[in-house]
Amino acid sequence: MGNFSAGNASTPDAEPAGPGKKNSSQRAVHLPVMLREVIQHLQLESGLVVADGTLGAGGHSREILKAIGSAGMLLAFDRDPMMISLAEKIVCGENVHIHHGSYIEIRDVLQRHSQSTGRPPLVDRMLLDLGYSSDQLADRQRGFSFQTEGPLDLRFSTSENVSAAQWLATAHDSQIVRVLTEFGEEPFAERLGPAISLAARRGEIQTTKDLVRVVEQTVPPAILRNAEKHPATRVFQALRIQVNDELTHVSTMLNQIAPEVLAPRGIMAVITFHSLEDRLVKQAFRQKNLWEEVTDKPIVPTPAEIRFNPRSRSAKLRVARRVPGQ
Repeated sequence: MGNFSAGNASTPDAEPAGPGKKNSSQRAVHLPVMLREVIQHLQLESGLVVADGTLGAGGHSREILKAIGSAGMLLAFDRDPMMISLAEKIVCGENVHIHHGSYIEIRDVLQRHSQSTGRPPLVDRMLLDLGYSSDQLADRQRGFSFQTEGPLDLRFSTSENVSAAQWLATAHDSQIVRVLTEFGEEPFAERLGPAISLAARRGEIQTTKDLVRVVEQTVPPAILRNAEKHPATRVFQALRIQVNDELTHVSTMLNQIAPEVLAPRGIMAVITFHSLEDRLVKQAFRQKNLWEEVTDKPIVPTPAEIRFNPRSRSAKLRVARRVPGQ
């Protein structure tokens, strides 16, 4: 989850803080972002068919299930098998169908369910939480956190594509510069790209700390001293988006798939955590032939939620209704 993806966890612009952070004695506690606002704006009722495209730890899905009751149906998706195994502990029932894979596979899943149940291959409501989970961030083997040592992987599913370290080892300077610029909005991309490429080709970037070391050696010292966020934040965000092809998935869902599978007057809610995602959602929802915006402006977490879950602070929720007859 989404989340960073997640129904997900929280923001990709910062490392964990407060309640979302894992200590040595317990598993990370995942807090679903803007849970009350999501449930309210989805306008849930008994009997609806709802798709949670980014299951994450299951916090949103659990509340969705309560609202739609036994007469409804929940279809949930996640690319990460670890998150599915966690969510299945709290999201379960005969009307729950969890699928290991991306939300862009929903058309095929709905067709199969339609054949077996006789229901139309449509959903009434859909949620995407484009953050990632505290559990993913806390797992050192995934490489999502640059504050801990671990393999530089960054994939939501290790069975997909190549890891970030593998991609860097074969990418040209210009490719790395482009990814850092487009996906990280990194002001020092022109410096960092060649430095990262050279180190990777030498086999010197295998772990999270290897990459952090190159970043710290390349950006101006004054930036390291004075930056509010560590310069590696944008680099890790850019590489995560690249290896998971995140923005392509979001754009494909919003512009092609969701308009096909969402029932007329159906509602879609999307939680984003950085400007690139939010821009895609805003542009998609402004296609008047497809969507009617339910919220004029994005909904943001309350000050109370941000105090309790600091990593929610960059989240934005946009909601739109599917225009009928298109």
